[in-house]
Amino acid sequence: MEQERSHIKLLLKGCLRHDRACQKSLYQELYSYGMSICLRYADNREEAAEILNDGFMKIFGSLKKFDLNRPFKPWLRKILVNLSINRYHQKQRQIETDELDNIGDESDTERILSGISYQEVIELLQKLPPAYRTVFNLYVIEGYTHEEISNMLEISIGTSKSNLFKAKEKLKKIVTEFFEVDYVRTR
Repeated sequence: MEQERSHIKLLLKGCLRHDRACQKSLYQELYSYGMSICLRYADNREEAAEILNDGFMKIFGSLKKFDLNRPFKPWLRKILVNLSINRYHQKQRQIETDELDNIGDESDTERILSGISYQEVIELLQKLPPAYRTVFNLYVIEGYTHEEISNMLEISIGTSKSNLFKAKEKLKKIVTEFFEVDYVRTR
């Protein structure tokens, strides 16, 4: 862990000197980590890659503000989550509100997810509407409170709670359909 931190610190020092080789190495070393964050918020892999690339451009442009004595990954994570939230705001301006209200009531069936891969979980999350997916990620994955989410997304606390509830209901439906299709394939 400490060896990884000192290696990243050396790459960051090179990035501060605008050394392209160090920038490329930093990007390559943290690509998987960054993509794992971006994929939870994005509609697809291409959008996640755009967020990640925007994140690194932002990092390279403002690296002089970063304290090299602090861990880098939490800073990277924060930048990627904030960029994802910004993208969410951009999308919200384009989405009609009717789309968000077309979610029907579903049964409260619970399924065990022990046999599902990480990639499958990401694909299932990407099927959620952006408003639901963003609140779900911020609350369940990142650990933010509804009050913090309401401030970040400029929505009411009630809307944050409602979107989380609807995300869970929609996710239950998506997961149920996933397992039904999987069951049919294995028969």
